[in-house]
Amino acid sequence: MSPTDVVQRQLDAYNAHDLAAFLATYSETAELTRIGKAEAPLTGKGAISDLYASRVFNVQGHRAELVGRLVLGNKVVDHERVFGLSSEPFEALAVYEVKEELIQRVWFFGAG
Repeated sequence: MSPTDVVQRQLDAYNAHDLAAFLATYSETAELTRIGKAEAPLTGKGAISDLYASRVFNVQGHRAELVGRLVLGNKVVDHERVFGLSSEPFEALAVYEVKEELIQRVWFFGAG
């Protein structure tokens, strides 16, 4: 499976609010970093599960629309328009690093 396939599976599961399918695309030690935020990176599949179950997938009408995608080796860069997490849609970039058919790291820019 290509890095693009992995990231697309992740996006499809995200939009379906399917936590199990979403988590299946991440490594056990995956790390999510919101660039420009003071918070520490989110590390590990358990922490990712807790966040998305409590603050994302429980929001009715929440989804991300893919605006554009770039791929360079094992890095996939998605430009997304996110709906439902704030009063107005917002634009975000997500840079995914994929190794061994799993997402290892994600850097979010402008996310919320």
